[in-house]
Amino acid sequence: MALSSAQGPRIVAGVTAPAVDPDGELVAAAVAGERAAFEALLRRHYDRIYRVAWRMTGSATDAEDVAQEVCCTLVEKIGTFRNQAKFTTWLVGIVVNACSDHHRRAAALTRLRRHLATFAGLARAPDGRDLHGRLWLAGAIARLDRPLRETVVLVVGEDMSHAEAAAALGVAESTVSWRMHQVRRRLAVRTGDGH
Repeated sequence: MALSSAQGPRIVAGVTAPAVDPDGELVAAAVAGERAAFEALLRRHYDRIYRVAWRMTGSATDAEDVAQEVCCTLVEKIGTFRNQAKFTTWLVGIVVNACSDHHRRAAALTRLRRHLATFAGLARAPDGRDLHGRLWLAGAIARLDRPLRETVVLVVGEDMSHAEAAAALGVAESTVSWRMHQVRRRLAVRTGDGH
């Protein structure tokens, strides 16, 4: 015996069949590369994207930033949609992830500002030697190979442990330790006998 309602899924012998996705045709066309279909999807769902972002961030400005980021992300990700869920479910997942990323970036920026304010309050006024030293160090770090530079930014700049930096970089903890050893060795050569 089959039961169905105008809005809900169809129930057949105790099994719930998935509801038809009202965005199915537009999504299929957008996945196939039809620009007009993609634009129609964005127009149809932009208010939802913004609303979810606003509720998650609590800020109209942040919600606008997240919504714009999601729109740009959709350009890259629409081809990965596999109809395993309704399009709106998949889309809301992208919005939630974008909000999480936004919160992490905002928290990191807040920490950086707090650290800089602390350093500014504690540090003595720079003289010419301090400025030269900071510029030299910034230049030396900028000249490091990308893996070494990324590692030193996380370990020293972000105050991460070697294990945390390894997880963030997707490498072994011993690799981070080796990289930090290489950074210290290279900077010692430049500041010591070789400088």
